[in-house]
Amino acid sequence: MAEEKFVFDSLQDCGSIKDFLESLIEGFEKRSINLSTNGNEIHLEPEGLLNFTIKARKKGTENKISIKVSWKDAPAAQSPEDVFLKVR
Repeated sequence: MAEEKFVFDSLQDCGSIKDFLESLIEGFEKRSINLSTNGNEIHLEPEGLLNFTIKARKKGTENKISIKVSWKDAPAAQSPEDVFLKVR
């Protein structure tokens, strides 16, 4: 399967970042996250248990918070016709 990748990098104020994070929370609640900018688009469907990592760093005047959420898509459910057992 081909890799899909989305990257967005910009300067924002705290209010704009808060609005984005609130939209992201709504996406997790609905289990549907759509990201798009300048023709670049990706759709994600978070389900089940997700790996969550948060890191913070302060070095002199530079500050950084990194938030990472990752998961694997669940395999497609098999129909009863696809699952069979033979006993001899």
